[in-house]
Amino acid sequence: MADGGTLLIAIALLPFLGALVPGLMIRAGRTACASFTAAPTALALVMLLVLVPSVMRGEVIQAEFAWLPQLGLSASFFLDGLGLLFAGMILGMGLLITLYARFYLSGDDPMGQFYTYLLLFQGAMLGIVLSDNILLLLVFWELTSLSSFLLIGYWKHLPEGRQGARMALAVTGAGGLAMIGGMLILGNIAGSYNLTDILQAGDAIRASEWYLPALILILIGAFTKSAQFPFHFWLPHAMAAPTPVSAYLHSATMVKAGVFLMARMWPVLSGTEAWFYIVSTTGLITMVLGALIALFKDDLKALLAFSTVSHLGLLTMLLGFGTPLAAIVAVFHIINHLTFKAALFMTAGIIDHETHTRDIKRLGGLRHVMPITFAIGTVAALSMAGMIPLNGFLSKEMMLEEAAHTVWGGSHLAVPVAATLGAILSVAYSLRFIAHVFLGPVRDDYPSKPHDPSFGMWAAPALLVVMVIAIGLFSALIVGPLVAVAGGAVIGDQKLPYYSLKIWHGVTPALYMSIIAFAGGFALLALHPRLNRIWAALPRPEAKAIFDRLVSGVAGLSRGITEGLHTGAISRYLAIFVVTSVGLGFIAWSGGGLPPPTRTLLPIPLEIAAGWTLLVVATIAVVTMHRQRFQALVLIGIIGLMVSSGFVYLSAPDLALTQISVETVTIMLLLLALHFLPKETPVESPAALRLRDAGIAVVAGLGVAALAYAFLLRDVSTISDFHLANSYSGGGGTNVVNVILVDFRGYDTYGEIIVLGIAGLTIFAMMEALLSGPAARRLRTADYSQDRSRDRHPLMMVVATRVLMPIAVMVGVYIFLRGHNQPGGGFVAGLVISIALLMQYMASGFAWTQARKRIEYHTMIGWGVVIAGLTGAGAWLAGKPFLTSAYTYVHLPPIEEFELATAALFDLGVFLTVLGAVMLMLYSLSRIARYAGESVNVGPMDYDPSERTDEVGREG
Repeated sequence: MADGGTLLIAIALLPFLGALVPGLMIRAGRTACASFTAAPTALALVMLLVLVPSVMRGEVIQAEFAWLPQLGLSASFFLDGLGLLFAGMILGMGLLITLYARFYLSGDDPMGQFYTYLLLFQGAMLGIVLSDNILLLLVFWELTSLSSFLLIGYWKHLPEGRQGARMALAVTGAGGLAMIGGMLILGNIAGSYNLTDILQAGDAIRASEWYLPALILILIGAFTKSAQFPFHFWLPHAMAAPTPVSAYLHSATMVKAGVFLMARMWPVLSGTEAWFYIVSTTGLITMVLGALIALFKDDLKALLAFSTVSHLGLLTMLLGFGTPLAAIVAVFHIINHLTFKAALFMTAGIIDHETHTRDIKRLGGLRHVMPITFAIGTVAALSMAGMIPLNGFLSKEMMLEEAAHTVWGGSHLAVPVAATLGAILSVAYSLRFIAHVFLGPVRDDYPSKPHDPSFGMWAAPALLVVMVIAIGLFSALIVGPLVAVAGGAVIGDQKLPYYSLKIWHGVTPALYMSIIAFAGGFALLALHPRLNRIWAALPRPEAKAIFDRLVSGVAGLSRGITEGLHTGAISRYLAIFVVTSVGLGFIAWSGGGLPPPTRTLLPIPLEIAAGWTLLVVATIAVVTMHRQRFQALVLIGIIGLMVSSGFVYLSAPDLALTQISVETVTIMLLLLALHFLPKETPVESPAALRLRDAGIAVVAGLGVAALAYAFLLRDVSTISDFHLANSYSGGGGTNVVNVILVDFRGYDTYGEIIVLGIAGLTIFAMMEALLSGPAARRLRTADYSQDRSRDRHPLMMVVATRVLMPIAVMVGVYIFLRGHNQPGGGFVAGLVISIALLMQYMASGFAWTQARKRIEYHTMIGWGVVIAGLTGAGAWLAGKPFLTSAYTYVHLPPIEEFELATAALFDLGVFLTVLGAVMLMLYSLSRIARYAGESVNVGPMDYDPSERTDEVGREG
């Protein structure tokens, strides 16, 4: 990977790594916390600046490493002109917001938490603009929704903050789900999920029959993220967030993500009528509607929020025009909007911070008491209005010029008139921001006495205002090259059109439209009080109310379906699941495609037929006698033994050994559990329900039997040939089953022993809760006085288990050691020794055996998992994947040559986990009997503990 690629990956990762720091550094003070938050952002920005010369020369910096190559998902990044523009905006504004937030947030706000969320969001946004893989882009896309949810709802004590965060997450998250479908279609058309490949497949994508569905789904994602009509309502409600969040999300980051996506996909999706009419019309409506609503908002941040909606509509409209020059203008306006809108949000935050209100009706005259804030806010607002010679004027004039030459539905006037109307409203709300907040006499009823804040709070917006002026006067010098390289990335292979970033373009249609806009804007400002009364009296739909009703309706419908289906009856759930599975299987079966049989039936030996008959009879008996618990358990044991015999007959000794060991341990533990249950299970289901379940079971069983029969009659290719061929060469073992478990699929086995250990610990925890809760009182009062054998630990059984114990341990060790080449292994060895220990508990009593235990079962489980994990991690030292085994042969005279394999250590972990989990289950179940008041032997052969305590003590 080239140095540029390494820097690119570092840029993408730095914010996520930096997010670990603020929560710790807040203990060192607010300034230290802010400084260490700014550090990763600044370092990433410096790295980006190092790459600027290469990108400005037209190079594309790429970096890639495989993540999930089987799914086509690679962690691949690329940096071109468009990515450079957005990455610079994200990181540059991130630094300014960090500085601003340091002085804006109060001492009661958890600053470390805020900066953590901020860096997570920053990393997600960088991931979007730098991703070269659309699947990776989707991951970052949804991560922006989640991290912005945390930022918008940062003030958790405010109901409007919580509601705004939920609304933003619901709308943008739903749009992201739609976009996932569109991106998958796009990748399927292009034959690749890499953006650099997709951007070269524009003709094939536009010609595909799937172009329109992909376009609509992707645009839904972009429109929801960039608050385009009819999804515009969520953005103003996100204003409940702290002002630094609003300034960051709505000027440089989140809401620009949708615009970025449309710009990024412009080379492959634009150029069609569908693109033009959907995108340009949506943008035009959003621009006018957002500006109209903004004019009548009295909350400063709400006014700015709807103005953001309007300007996002303007950008969407420009990209929708589909011409290279309109795309260049959109890129230029993205830069300009960043500077004046971030400055305005910060200005609104300063006003709110100092006056304790954002209500325009309670403001006015602030130019006299807050001159610095007045200067910053006025310049930024005039740029938003498009006043010459500020940067907003340049991109507004270029936008109007493009609108003047756009034909919509055969009309040459529709777009110019609508764009001019949007410009009139933009001038009006911008002038209102200045006049109603700063002009007029000083009031004596401010909620708090206003004054300019400290330098730390106004430094960031002042710098942005300087950029507003500088870009307006020297745009070709300051941002000209960046606009060219970013615009070139947007239009792709098309030739960069001629354009000029100068202030004066002569007498053009745009000049007339601009004059009309300012004249109309001043007129609307003068008429605002009267128009405001009319606006308040007009009936109009409230988007938030519609959204709330929609959410309430969907929630009610979901609740009704859930309560109707989820009654708590497991039989119903199983019936639905099995019927659905059988139905889908039948559809697949009836679809055809089944080749003719390639095998014939083998002769059935008499003993096999007898065993199969016994298996079927035992199975039917379990179904009919399952309410008699003990008899059912005996029958289950018979079934397990017959299955083990079948494995032996079919040359699967490993499976037979495992089956019979599991069967033995399970039966013994269940026998102990049955001690505390009634002899019979009560009848709870009516006859009709039982008949229904029987019918479903029969149909499902016949379906599975038919499927198995069809496979047995046909040759099918399986992975077993690979395992047979590579078991010895790849894993060093001739026992293919064991090599699969500890090498080829060792990760599965590792997960299974963890689950087994968790099961043992869960049973232990449940018993802890049982013996300390209300059930404990019932256990203490339970009647255990029924007839019991006076010889509870028969002498023959005690002697037999004592003699068999060392033999069983030796057999267990033998099975463990031979497992890599012969039937056996750690799992079976653990079960064999578990059986030997279980027999000791049964023969000599729990207390007598437990007193001789030297290792805690919890510890055994823990060490088993750790040993298995460390064995797997050891492969990394050799540069191999996790759990790759290694082996060698050693000769130690006079012993013959033998094999040493790392798989043995992994098997040791399996052995310890299995043994610890089984014994912990036994220990947990046995505690119930002791807690319930049963007498417990401390010696292995006492006959009556109540009469022979002295002998008992001596024996113990």
